[in-house]
Amino acid sequence: MDSRFTDSGPHRPRLRSEWLETLGATLAEPEMQTLAGFLRDEKAMGKVIYPPRSDIFNALQLTPPDAVRVVILGQDPYHGFDQANGLCFSVNKKTKLPPSLKNIFKELSEDINCKINHGDLNPWTKQGVFLLNTSLTVVQGNPGSHSKIGWEIFTDNIIKQISNKNALCVTLTTL
Repeated sequence: MDSRFTDSGPHRPRLRSEWLETLGATLAEPEMQTLAGFLRDEKAMGKVIYPPRSDIFNALQLTPPDAVRVVILGQDPYHGFDQANGLCFSVNKKTKLPPSLKNIFKELSEDINCKINHGDLNPWTKQGVFLLNTSLTVVQGNPGSHSKIGWEIFTDNIIKQISNKNALCVTLTTL
C-alpha cells in the first residue's frame, strides 16, 4: 500500500482502519501512486492546494463505512483561502458561507425550518452523512483543476464499497 496516503505524520494523512481495509487495494493501484506524485509535484511548483494536506481525507476520517446512511457528493473542494476542510460543502465555523452552502441552508430553512448559523458540517458526519467530493483536492482559485487527475478512481471505489455494504444508503449528487 502506498505510504504517501496512509502513514501518519505531519505530511501524511491517516485513514480510519475500516476504510484502509475497504480501500487498501485501490490505494495500492499505480494510478494512486501517480496521483500522489502529481500532488507532490504541484506543491513543489509552488501551487497552493486545498484542502490542507491534513484535511484531504476528512470524509474518510470522520465517518466509518458502516455508519454511512446518506452520501452527498460535491464536485471538488472550495478553492478559496480557508474554505476547504475535506468535507463537501462544509467550511470552518468562522468562514464566510460560499454561495452553494447558502443555497443548501436556504432550502433546509424553507423545507424543514432548519436554521444553521455556521458552515461547519462536521456534526452531520456523526449522523451518518458522508460528505465526499469526487475530486479531493483543487488548486487555489482554479475550480475543477484536479478533476481529471485520478481522484475519480478512488472516489468511485468509495461509492461502490458503500453501495455494496449498505443497499439502503441514499446518494445525492450535484453538478
